Amino acid sequence: MTPPPRRAPGRARHAGPRSAASDPARLAAYEVLSGVADRDAYANLLLPSVLKQRNLAGRDAALATELAYGTLRGQGTYDAILAVCSARGLSQIDPPVHQVLRLGAHQLLATRIRAHAAVDTSVNLARAVAGPRTAGFVNAVLRKVATRDLAAWLDIAAPPRSTDPIGHLAVRHSHPAWIVAALRDALGDDPEGDLAETERALAADSARPRVTLCAVPGLATQDELTGEHVEPARWSPYGAYLAEGDPAGLAPVAQGRAGVQDEASQLAALALARAELDGQDRRWLDLSAGPGGKARLLAGLAAGRDARLVASDVRPHRAGLVRTATARTGRAGVLVADGTRPAWRASAFDRVLADVPCSGLGALRRRPEARWRRSPDEVASLGGLQRALLATALDSARPGGVVAYVTCSPHLAETRDVLADVLAARADAEVLDAPALLPEVPGLRCPADGGHYAQFWPHRHGTDAIFLAVLRRRA
Repeated sequence: MTPPPRRAPGRARHAGPRSAASDPARLAAYEVLSGVADRDAYANLLLPSVLKQRNLAGRDAALATELAYGTLRGQGTYDAILAVCSARGLSQIDPPVHQVLRLGAHQLLATRIRAHAAVDTSVNLARAVAGPRTAGFVNAVLRKVATRDLAAWLDIAAPPRSTDPIGHLAVRHSHPAWIVAALRDALGDDPEGDLAETERALAADSARPRVTLCAVPGLATQDELTGEHVEPARWSPYGAYLAEGDPAGLAPVAQGRAGVQDEASQLAALALARAELDGQDRRWLDLSAGPGGKARLLAGLAAGRDARLVASDVRPHRAGLVRTATARTGRAGVLVADGTRPAWRASAFDRVLADVPCSGLGALRRRPEARWRRSPDEVASLGGLQRALLATALDSARPGGVVAYVTCSPHLAETRDVLADVLAARADAEVLDAPALLPEVPGLRCPADGGHYAQFWPHRHGTDAIFLAVLRRRA
C-alpha cells in the first residue's frame, strides 16, 4: 500500500462519533467484510444488496463502499500492524472484533477521518456486533494504532527489504507472499534485485480501476459512447472509459448495444479476429463463454464478416448470460456443453477462443478479496482443466485455423506452463506472434518465452493482467 499524505489535525471528510445504530455506513461495511470472510461472498455482489437493504445512498453509500473495499485491499497490511498493537495474537481475536479492528485501522491509516472519530465509531460498532465487553480492547488497540501514520507503522511491521524482499512487499502492499513471488516470476524481475517492477504491479492492484465500456461492432460505435464523463479508450477501437456515473445510464448499454468490459479483454478478442487465415472464415467458437463479454464482441466482429459464433458454457446460468449478451447481434448460437467433452465435431471452426477458468489473479483491482481467498493449491488444481480446454480448442480448429488461449491471470502455472505442456504433446500447433497482432499496444512481450505471448499489466496498461497466446492448427 502506498502511504497517504499525513493527515493534518482537525481536517476530516466525515465527522463523528455516532452510535452504531445511527452509523449505517460503517455497519454496512462491516456486513460486507463479514460476508466475505464467513460465507465466501463476493464483495461486488454483496455490497449493492447491503446498500439497498439499508437504504444507503449518496455520501453514506460512498463511505460504506470506501470502507469495505479499502479494508479488503489493505487487510494484509492492517493485520501486520494490528499484530504489533494487540497483546493477543490475531488468531485469538474473535472474528467480529477482528473485522472491526481492520475497519478502524483503515480509517486511521488510509482516510482523512479524524482519529477520535475513527476510534469512537469503531468502539460503538464493536459493542453493537460483539457485545459491550469488547469495547475496551478495541479502544486500546486502535488508540495505539493512532499513535503513528502508515509509513511509520510499515517501518515497524514489515520485514526488512534487504533481507526479505518478498515479505517486505507482501506487508507494504497487502498481498500474500505467494502472489508477490508469482508476479515477480511472471514479470521476470531479478530475484536478487530490488523487485521494482513487481512493486509497481502490486501498487496497481490496490488502485481503483476505471470502468471500461465496449461498443458491439455493428450495433454501436465508440463515438456513440463518448461524451460527458466518457472518453475513447487508448487502444481498443470499440472501448471507452467512464469517469463517473452508472454505465446503465448510457443508452447503448441500456439497450444491449454495448457493455462493460476491460480493455485487455477487448484486445484479446480483437487479436483472435485479426489473425490471418488460409481459406474460409465463417465459423467461430467460444468454448468457455460465460458470462459473455468476449462472446458479445466476437459475435459483433463475426457479423461484420458474415460469419457466425457458437458460444458454449458448461453451466446453464452462465450460458443464459451469454445468450442475453449476444442476443442483439443475431450471429451467435449458445450451447450448454462441457468444453472438455465437446458437443461439436472436430476441426469444425476457423477461429476458436479458449478463455479458460483461472484464479483471477489478473483482476485483483476489481475483486480485492480474491487475493485472500485464492491459494497456490487452487492455482494448481485448475491446471488440468486449462490444459484440457486448450487441447479441445486446438482439436476444434480446422487445419489452418487459429486459437486464442486467454487467462485473467499472469501466474506462470496458468499461462506459459500450460502452453508448454500442451504444445509438447502435439505436433499440429504453432505459436503465432500475439504482440504483433496488437502493434498499437506497447509492453506486451514476455521475453522469457521468446516474446511470442502477450501479457497485459495494470501498471503498464491500466487494464486487468490478461494473458494471450495465439496458435495456428497445422495439418
